[in-house]
Amino acid sequence: MNDTVLIELRTEELPPKSLKALSEAFAEAVFSALKGQEFTSADSVCTPYATPRRLALTITGVAGRQPDRVLEKKGPAVAGAVDAAGKPTKALEGFMRAVGVTFDQLHRIADGKGEYFVARREKKGEDLAVHLAEIVAQALKKLPIAKVMRWGDLEHQFVRPVHGLILLHGQRVVPGEVLGLTSGRTTLGHRFLSAGEIVIDNPAEYSLKLAEGKVIAAFPERRASIARQLDDAAGRLAARINPADGLLDEVTSLVEWPAVYVGEFEAEYLDVPQECLILTMQQNQKYFPLLDAQGRLLNKFLIVSNMQVDDPGNIIRGNERVVRPRLSDARFFYDQDRKNGFANRITRLAAVVYHNKLGSLGDRAQRMGRIARSIAEKLGADGTLAERAALYCKIDLLSDMVGEFPELQGIMGRYYLLHEGGLPVVADAIEQHYRPRFAGDALPAGNIACAAALADKLDSLVGFFGIGQLPTGDKDPFGLRRAALGVLRILMETPLPLDLGELISNARETLSAQGIPIEAVDAPLLAFMLDRLRGMLRDAGHSPDVIEAVLVQQPTRIDLVPARLAAVREFLTLPESLALAAANKRIGNILKKAEQGLPEPDIALLEEDAEKALFQRVLLIAPLVRSHVANEDYADALKALASVRAEVDRFFDEVMVNVPEPLLRGNRLGLLKALFDQLNAVADIAKLAV
Repeated sequence: MNDTVLIELRTEELPPKSLKALSEAFAEAVFSALKGQEFTSADSVCTPYATPRRLALTITGVAGRQPDRVLEKKGPAVAGAVDAAGKPTKALEGFMRAVGVTFDQLHRIADGKGEYFVARREKKGEDLAVHLAEIVAQALKKLPIAKVMRWGDLEHQFVRPVHGLILLHGQRVVPGEVLGLTSGRTTLGHRFLSAGEIVIDNPAEYSLKLAEGKVIAAFPERRASIARQLDDAAGRLAARINPADGLLDEVTSLVEWPAVYVGEFEAEYLDVPQECLILTMQQNQKYFPLLDAQGRLLNKFLIVSNMQVDDPGNIIRGNERVVRPRLSDARFFYDQDRKNGFANRITRLAAVVYHNKLGSLGDRAQRMGRIARSIAEKLGADGTLAERAALYCKIDLLSDMVGEFPELQGIMGRYYLLHEGGLPVVADAIEQHYRPRFAGDALPAGNIACAAALADKLDSLVGFFGIGQLPTGDKDPFGLRRAALGVLRILMETPLPLDLGELISNARETLSAQGIPIEAVDAPLLAFMLDRLRGMLRDAGHSPDVIEAVLVQQPTRIDLVPARLAAVREFLTLPESLALAAANKRIGNILKKAEQGLPEPDIALLEEDAEKALFQRVLLIAPLVRSHVANEDYADALKALASVRAEVDRFFDEVMVNVPEPLLRGNRLGLLKALFDQLNAVADIAKLAV
């Protein structure tokens, strides 16, 4: 009969950052295997559970026994499996021996590729007990575990030592052994708040019984409970929680019966930049810092404890006692860095190797300075300030604070420069030159910051491409894909009227000026970046044909790409669009076969009325298209081109292009070339042809 299966593997504390992923992968692997063995039904539902000390799941509608099945094994093709007399060849004889059938027992089936022999045999359904333990064992082996361990004198391996196994089908214990554990129906609740073993009589009571043992078994339920308690506690203090990626999931993976308490530290620590205090509380202690309405850090924080008690005084005081040394360390690093000076450390960058083929950090800073100055001047900004910002960008890598917390690079450089009386615009550029760090991150604000950010990323891209250190597959040790996306986003979304090809060329020349031998990089790097742009635009919802129509022309003014995309989308709404796209594709194919250096069309060589009409139309629209493109009115340029459809259709209906007479043929090809140039002034509309 069908019933619910419960599987629980009780362990020592699992890695918190991977608990959720382990739980979901475990449930998916078991469910998939049971489905493949035909134990599940169409309406079976799998529910994963995960706490710091267990991986568990339930699956509804699981049969206690498989149905009888007919198994098929595909053999060789009939054409090569029998000889002219209809006797089996050696290949077919080998297949029959392998599956244990005779020639008379084989069946023939046909698919789209031909006819094949198939061996069929009946297999009696087996009890769930025959398969369940092995399914669980195999699922555990497939988990995304970076490093396994052994325990005791056993040979079994898992991410953590295991201590208990439940295999239930309804009220029945399914016998089996996994990682040296024999299946049963008992588990344990909270390490401190529960009393004794918990007996699970049937899977339906699993969550309830664990809750009685002070364990919230479901990860989403436990996470929601923590989030609710955090919001309530922050609300009572008229504060808000500082956002932290992944911290809520990590804390959910550390507790089984969560309770939120408020801790406090001395206000004097608030003299340290709040980013330092926030990071140490979140990263080292897993606390939730609190901010006031203006975003300023309060000297209070929220603790997610694994103990819900009537008097949490000891828990709160213990956490307050633990956090003080961390805050003191942050204050010490901050004070020492300010004493040691910031701007005067620039000379020390020369002693730090950036890459053995690309010089030191000092060399890199000099290159970034020159690149940033050039970019700023193109934007009409102060090149001296941009160069200074780029020169100072990497100095805080030598500070004690960034040595302890690498996440603060850039942020601390801003604080230290302001402390020494530096200009805010330069300090802000130091902080923002790493932006955007990830998808959706804020962009640098202002031309000086943009110049520094572009200089940083272009130096990396050109440098590593130039020495042949390109990303391969999923490996990108120097973050070049991220750097490319950053450059593209800055140019396109700010937007900045800069030519990407010129930026790459300028960066290459800057590296060469330092005597760094780099390979030809301009074309491959531009292609690499446009390929990243294709992905960005697809993710933004643009259709592939529209993207390709624009990017196949390898545009280097990335800031104009959105307007070109919008113009092509608008062009597609015109009734003439698809016909012109097809005509453009046809013209392109004709011109590919034509000789090079086609002449300008000569009105004196026009014979047919259709070619004369097309010539006049091209002559009429050419200045309009050039004007619209020059003014970046791409939609109007394409609308102007739409007016040529009637003449194009008539031309191809009435005129033969490849006539024997060379002057006439060349003139007609020249006319098509002039039209082709106009049709592709905004985008290659041939890519829109179906």
